Formats: sequence, structure tokens, C-alpha cells
Amino acid sequence: MLAGAAQAGETLDKIKSRGQIKVGVGTLPGFFSPDSNGKWQGFFIDFGRALAITVFNDPDKVEFTSSSPQQRLPALQAGEFDVLLSGVTQTITRSFKLGFHFGPIIFYDGQGLLVAKSLGVTKGSELDGATIGVQSGTTGELNIADFFRKNDKKFTPVVIEDTKEFVSALETGRVDALTQDASDLALKRAQFAKPDEFLLLPERLSKEPLAPAIRAGDDQWLEIVNWTVYATIQAEEFGITKENVDSFLTSEDPAIKRFLGVDPSLGEAIGLDPKFAYNIIKNLGNYGEIFERNIGKSTPVGFERGYNQPWTQGGLLYSPPFR
Repeated sequence: MLAGAAQAGETLDKIKSRGQIKVGVGTLPGFFSPDSNGKWQGFFIDFGRALAITVFNDPDKVEFTSSSPQQRLPALQAGEFDVLLSGVTQTITRSFKLGFHFGPIIFYDGQGLLVAKSLGVTKGSELDGATIGVQSGTTGELNIADFFRKNDKKFTPVVIEDTKEFVSALETGRVDALTQDASDLALKRAQFAKPDEFLLLPERLSKEPLAPAIRAGDDQWLEIVNWTVYATIQAEEFGITKENVDSFLTSEDPAIKRFLGVDPSLGEAIGLDPKFAYNIIKNLGNYGEIFERNIGKSTPVGFERGYNQPWTQGGLLYSPPFR
């Protein structure tokens, strides 16, 4: 719930008028997929629900719509979504040429190569002359060309739009390798009939910082996205979890009092519910809990945190101060 003193921007006006946030997502188990009851679940889905908590104090006032890599950015430009949480890589051309703003990076990834073990290769530079499948509408097309040019090798790209066809191309031998974000390839490998016959090569061809994307021109909506994400990161740094958040309400630490809204002055000053961070953590948990619940080591996805840890633990996650 936003305080009456909030200076509403165009996007927020539309969101409040319709009573829900429109979020563009992909279809990838662990990150975003409907469950058996048709309810969306996943890592990026939880950040969409966190936004609904910030704006409405209701995690369900959000509509998720699947959009392909080819459709998602034009759909955002056309106003079909208020925010994209579909694993979009932040790049300079998308900011300047296409006119998008990006929120904080919520998943640090990198482009990889998935190959059949029968090829007998152990690194990407050994794929000289290979046929490589790449999904259209992604940064992967440019990255793979750069990689082979840098290594003075040649390859034949096969651009594939349909996700199912993309997966089957490697299984059926139509291509020698697939290239995409490593996290995505790891999930696709798990879907193969014989996953042990395929290998995700160790090197990364690129930096793939995945972040929420919105249309440029609405600074207030951007800041709501920013601080919603930062709330989950700051909570983990404080050691605040879904289970123990109430015990922190009696903390004498001024920073924690501001963060949880015990001291309401910060929320009142910025025009948000002073307890928006508390409400997010109480409903969804901190960043680490969101990660582990959806894509962590105990899930079928089985990701290590890696770079996606707080800066205090050697990772890249870092929140500005809540003051």
C-alpha cells in the first residue's frame, strides 16, 4: 500500500487502477512455470510477488504471462507488461537503443555450451567447424560469433525459435552443440531422455547479468522495482529470514528498525508502506531463501549459489543502505 503522499508515476497509476501488476516471464522449471494447479512458481516469480507486496501488500495481485525471447522485449515496449522478469540480460544497447531501464541484477549467469559426450571435446575452442544451435532473439547469437572469431575458429549457426525444437536439435544430432545461458542449459540437459550422454562445458562465453526490465521514462516505478529487490538482499545480509523476522522487531539497531518499519520515518519519507520490507520477508523470505527454495542444491535444478551470494560471503549481491 502506497501512502497518499506518494507522487504516482504513469506506470504505478495504471497498476493501481487495474489492481494488479502485469509481469512477463518465461517457461523454465525452477525459474518460472505453472504448477499442477496452474499457479505460477519459481525464482523470478517470487520477485514478481514481492513487487505486488510492495505496491498492494498482497502477493497475489500480479498476473504472469509467458513470453518467448523473441516476443518479450517488443511486448514490454508496447506496454503489455509493467516489468519483465523473464531472465533478460542487461546490455548497453537494450538500455540506449531499445529504451529500457534495468533493476538490480538478481541472477548472475554466463553463456555456456552443451555438447554430446560422443564428440569427445572438453572445451569450446575444440568445436572448430561444429554446427551450433542458438535460440533467436537472445544475446547468445552475438556472443557465440564473438567467441569463435576470438579463437580463430569456424562454426555453422543454426538459429532456432521454438524451445522444444531447440532441445531436440541436440538430442537428434541435428546440431553438435547448443549455446545459451549455462543455467538454462543445465535445466534443458536434465530434461533429456539420457542426460548423462551430454556435457555442459566448463567455460563461460559471456557475462549474463539477469535483471528486471521496465520501459524507460518512469523513474518512480524503477525505484519501486529496485528497492523491492534490495529488500530481499539486505534481509539476508542482516540474517533476517521468513521464520525469524518477528524476533527482529524488537532490535535496537537503528538500521534494522528503519528496514522493518519499526521506525516508520523512512517509509513515510519515500511514500511506501513503512513495513514493505517486513511484509516481503514475512511472505517470501530473503534472497537466499528464494534462491534455495526454487533453484538451490536441494531442488531438481541443483544450482550452487556461486556469484549469487551476499558480498559478505564472497558473492556479488550488495544492497545500498536503507536510510
